[in-house]
Amino acid sequence: MNLKRYLTTSSAALIASALVCAAPTFAQDQSGAQSGGQSGAAPAPGGPSQKQLDIAAARAERKAVVGQNMDLTDTESKAFWPLYDEYEGKMDRIEDRHIREIKEFAGHYQTLTNDDARKKLDEVMAINESRLHVQRDYIPKFRAALPDIKVTRFFQIDSKLRALVQCQIAQIVPLAQPAGGAASGGNL
Repeated sequence: MNLKRYLTTSSAALIASALVCAAPTFAQDQSGAQSGGQSGAAPAPGGPSQKQLDIAAARAERKAVVGQNMDLTDTESKAFWPLYDEYEGKMDRIEDRHIREIKEFAGHYQTLTNDDARKKLDEVMAINESRLHVQRDYIPKFRAALPDIKVTRFFQIDSKLRALVQCQIAQIVPLAQPAGGAASGGNL
């Protein structure tokens, strides 16, 4: 599967992994439903939840897309994949933080105070800085393992996949609303 095809036909798994916690809350708020965000199907005791399975599938698919678009030799693969797994582990922890931020915002986006809005923006900027910090830390590591063209290619692929997810998040996360009033404008 090439990157272009992936970006147009298979983004749902990645998006689902990023949004599985936030989307039900926004849908509830927009429809007025009071279901509590529960799906009705309980996970098997001691087994992985559907959310965990979806996230694992999305991560595996992401890794496959990277592999199919990197054109690595056997020698390069032996050096690249352990670094990739380490890098993705750090980026996954940042994405988990981002999901927590979205869930918190979902709980009170219609009633934000100025202090809430300041804290939300500060957290979003800190998350972005954390992503950039991890990328900066790993560029020299990837350069030690691969030719610069392949390092650049990897970060292009990584950037495109992350941009796809961020675009989908931006489409469903509503604009902040002041407490006790309607904002001018609406959702973009």
